[in-house]
Parts: sequence; structure tokens; C-alpha cells
Amino acid sequence: MVKEKGIKEIEDLPGIGPTTAEKLKASGHDTLEKIAVLDPHELAELSGMSVDNAKKAVEAAKNATILEFSTGAQVYEQRKSIGRITTGSKELDDLLGGGLEAKSITEAYGKFASGKTQLGFQLSVNVQLPVGSGGMGGKTLFIDTESTFRPERIEAISKAAGLNPEEALSNVLVVHTQNTEQQILAIEKADKTIQENNIKLIVVDSLMALFRSEFPGRGALGERQQKLNSHIHKLQRLADVYNLAVYVTNQVMDNPAILFGDPTTPVGGNIMAHAATTRLYLRKSKEDKRIIRLVDSPSMPEGEAVMKITPNGIKD
Repeated sequence: MVKEKGIKEIEDLPGIGPTTAEKLKASGHDTLEKIAVLDPHELAELSGMSVDNAKKAVEAAKNATILEFSTGAQVYEQRKSIGRITTGSKELDDLLGGGLEAKSITEAYGKFASGKTQLGFQLSVNVQLPVGSGGMGGKTLFIDTESTFRPERIEAISKAAGLNPEEALSNVLVVHTQNTEQQILAIEKADKTIQENNIKLIVVDSLMALFRSEFPGRGALGERQQKLNSHIHKLQRLADVYNLAVYVTNQVMDNPAILFGDPTTPVGGNIMAHAATTRLYLRKSKEDKRIIRLVDSPSMPEGEAVMKITPNGIKD
């Protein structure tokens, strides 16, 4: 790609003056690369400019950005430095290839009480551990759509991990959302929060709950999936730009078309299936045991792990 001359900062883009540039920077869109990947309608909404001018600005940002190609060997070396967060269970860590991976979306689906939220709590604490000790030395942004966040669990898990409970709780930033607009907005405005607070994990519990309640029936399916697709891609963009991990929980339904075997199916359709880098199916077993099946992963084979949910968190 040929780099467009004369454009070095976002203020140099057509239609974007100093005032608009400051507004974009305040929302976390402070580089040409970040403008280049925006949808023109999204840029128009953020900046207040017309969609036509936003299209010109995005195109100019793309032309001003050099697209570099890497060899497979270079990508392999880069992947060695990608952060991972321990789940608290070595068996589950091994199933995932070393823990929850940064720069990707991990989806956990299952019926109620299968352990999805508990795994989110555990990851919210473990991400605070130092790099090399199973963490990423960062904080958590917890998007709570079902009023499931319980600070008592963070306190108990952090004590068991040898962390200061008060500090551990202060390192988890919680946003309660009542509708899909708030949920979407929480992610759209997350850039500044991520930068200022060293966020290394985003938890959305659950991703689909509000979408299911607000867009019922086949008539609303098209609009729901369109919004969901945009929402998930913004999550992936945050993961890529800020080298953080994204963990989302998902609800399930029984598929009547499956006559034999387990009819449990995650909601969200193909959009959810394609967007999640790694998919985990959690189901309850005897007592406090949970069985986790790795359903989909680009780098690890399918398999199962068993973990226990204890008062002190997740264990083997």
C-alpha cells in the first residue's frame, strides 16, 4: 500500500480539524491506524461529521497507513510473546494450550450453574498476577448484563491466590448494563478506560442475554445478528489493539433437530460461532465438579478437562 503524502496525524485527515481530532482522541481513537479500521458510520457518530466526509477520512487514513506483511516464522515468534491467564486448573490450562489467550475471544457456554460465571471471577483475579506467574499484571473490565457480579467471590478467590482482597476488588472495574445499547456503548467507549487502567481482561457475562430479550422471534433476527456482529468485532479489535484477553459467557438452548446425543446448543448462531476464537462447553457433573469440553480452537485439538468449583475458586 502506498502511503499518502502529507498525512501524519489524524488532524491531517480531510474533514477532521483540531476540535474533532481532540474529540476522537478522547474516545481512544488517537492514531491513523485506529481511524483506518473504523466503519464510516461509526466515525460519523463519534465525530459529528457527515457519513460522506467520514468515508473520505477513513479512506485517507487507510492510504496513509502502511500495511506490513510478515512471514509465518515471524508470526510464530510474535505468538510466543502473547500473554496467557491461568484458569486455576492445570488440566484446563493444558486443554487451552497454557491458559486463556490474549488477543482473542474465548466463549464459554453451558446451562445455568455450569460454572461460566465462576470461571470469569477466577480469571478476573488471576489476570492480576505477575507475568510468569499465570497472570498479565493487569486489571479487568467486567461487563455485567445479568446482575451476576459478586464481590464476595473476588474477595475469597484473591485471598486464596495470596493477593490483597481490597486491591484485587479495586482492580476489577464493573459496568452493569440494562439493555443492549448500554452494553454496546460500554465497549465502544472502552478505549480510554483500557489505556488509563491497564486493562488486560474483558469479561462479558453474558454476551447474549440482553440481545435475546430485546430481539425475540425471527422477525428481529436480522437486526439482532447485525448488531451482534458489530459488537463482537469491536471486542476483537480491543483485544488486538491492546493485547488483552476477552472472555464471554453465552446462554444455550435445546436444539429440537438433534434427536440423538446432547441437544444443548449455544445461542448466537453462525456469527457467534465464527467470531469466538476458542469455544468451551461447560456442564455440571457430580458434586462440585464441572466438565469442560474444548469445542473449537485454531491451535488445540478437541478434548475435555475436569475442574472443581470450591469456596476458594477453581481447582483441579
